[in-house]
Amino acid sequence: MSTALTYTRFELLRTLRNRRFLIFSLCFPLALFFLIAGPNRGDRDLQSTGLSAPLYFMVSMASWGTMTSMLSTGARIAGERQAGWNRQLRISPLSPHAYLRAKVLTAYCMALLSLGLLYVSGVILGVRLPAGEWLGMTGLIIVGLIPFGAAGILLGHVLTTDSMGPVLGGGTALLAILSGTWFPLSDHGFIHGVAQYLPSYWLVQANRVALGGHAWSAHAWAVVAVWTAVLGVLAMRAYRRDTGRA
Repeated sequence: MSTALTYTRFELLRTLRNRRFLIFSLCFPLALFFLIAGPNRGDRDLQSTGLSAPLYFMVSMASWGTMTSMLSTGARIAGERQAGWNRQLRISPLSPHAYLRAKVLTAYCMALLSLGLLYVSGVILGVRLPAGEWLGMTGLIIVGLIPFGAAGILLGHVLTTDSMGPVLGGGTALLAILSGTWFPLSDHGFIHGVAQYLPSYWLVQANRVALGGHAWSAHAWAVVAVWTAVLGVLAMRAYRRDTGRA
């Protein structure tokens, strides 16, 4: 247990010292939020969604920023594989489960930091919600991030450091477009149909808690559960295959 805690603390400190990661995962979503929501802070019904522009884009940027934080675990794993660091860890007392758990916990810590900063930014632009709605949105976002934690581990064990950047950049940009991060999606059409089966879409839809209703339907929970199961199995297979080569 002490070895696992020590490694988790080391992993968290190393992540906090990574300036490139902090800029991309923390500063970039904040800058985009103020750039997009700032000029529209007076819009109380963004494209007839019933949501104010600051609230909608706060949760949208939060979903994108936290998703990026979770997926960035893959970049760190790929770097460790290239440097041979993971081979050194395998001959240490650290167990595989402790190694993977540390990666996921670190990703969640950074995701929650990103979430907190965006919440503060939302309040600055006028977002006001009851405590229960803040907690409801946060809970849904935390649950919705689970499949992205598995995806980060999977990508880290199948991609190289050279390919990780383009895959993460292009992948998160595509998911943002399909999930309504930059603008609310219409309630019909091809993009909306595809979005219904993406966990990233339901991260954005966590803002529906602010309307006093249920943010996720049974379909939403099923989508997140299926993606979590599939990506989790693939991540474990990729990890075992990678460790088998060492």
